[in-house]
Amino acid sequence: MLELPKLRIGDLVAEVPIVQGGMAVKVSTAPLAAAVANEGGIGLIAGSGLTVEEIKKEIRRARELSTGIIGVNIMVAINEFKELVNASISEGIDLIVAGAGFSRDLFSLGKEGDVEIVPIVSSVKLAKISERLGASAIVVEGKEAGGHLGTDQPMKSLIEKIVDEVEIPVIAAGGIMDGQDIAEVLEMGADGVQMGSRFVASEECEVEDEFKELYMNATPEDGVVIDSPVGLPGRALRNEFLNKVEDDELDTSCDYLCLKKCSRRFCIMESLIKAQSGDMDQGLVFAGEKAYQLNEILPVKQIFENLIEEAKEYLGGNTKDD
Repeated sequence: MLELPKLRIGDLVAEVPIVQGGMAVKVSTAPLAAAVANEGGIGLIAGSGLTVEEIKKEIRRARELSTGIIGVNIMVAINEFKELVNASISEGIDLIVAGAGFSRDLFSLGKEGDVEIVPIVSSVKLAKISERLGASAIVVEGKEAGGHLGTDQPMKSLIEKIVDEVEIPVIAAGGIMDGQDIAEVLEMGADGVQMGSRFVASEECEVEDEFKELYMNATPEDGVVIDSPVGLPGRALRNEFLNKVEDDELDTSCDYLCLKKCSRRFCIMESLIKAQSGDMDQGLVFAGEKAYQLNEILPVKQIFENLIEEAKEYLGGNTKDD
């Protein structure tokens, strides 16, 4: 039977070309990242919103649960970006994914620490710059992604433009929910995929049930793009908190001061922490454009089996035996 290609990022080789998105705050934690790594994918811990000691603890926790490939995702926009990067490198992290901004310093830190650097980009220009600066791979993220967005362009149009412009691996992100989506972008020339929303609906994801239920009950109309205090659009699911955002009924005070630049429209750190803990009245729930397609919460192992089977079927995987 036809096998899916392995995903090679520098010296790392993932048996399955699936990267689990690093979703903050405390949505992508050690148990989820480890479960993905154990299935042959790449598991990411979301570093944004964690302290230096907390990110070290999460990395150690993941290492206790898996010998697979573990990375971190850290937003460039946060104040402690460099400190969290250095803490991750000191713990021997395998790779660092960085979005919500672009850091040239990250590449030298990765080279010094012998860690693979994978920036999230949404343009040919940044893809080329990333390759020139020493990126081991790039995540090309389209408008369909959940969380902070760097473009209003569809993922597939970006993949078409970028795959022939760089030599490093291209990982497609945004709106990838099933095996057919994976197969389609692999056929377009992508080397792998990054999936976030699909793994929120997993047993290993450490958010409260109310968070997952918002996904399970979502309709296509529930997807909303808001102006995040980070200074970027953000794709989320409608709940009582978003109604308050639209009506400007929120307290704009902030105890976190976590961002390099913040509009103070509301405290994004507090709203993400509230969401993770299940408070839908005060919590912001990021989700991809196709999150409404999810209808069951499964173990990561079952998710991987389903994705691989669907992708192989779409690619004509039953044409010959192993």
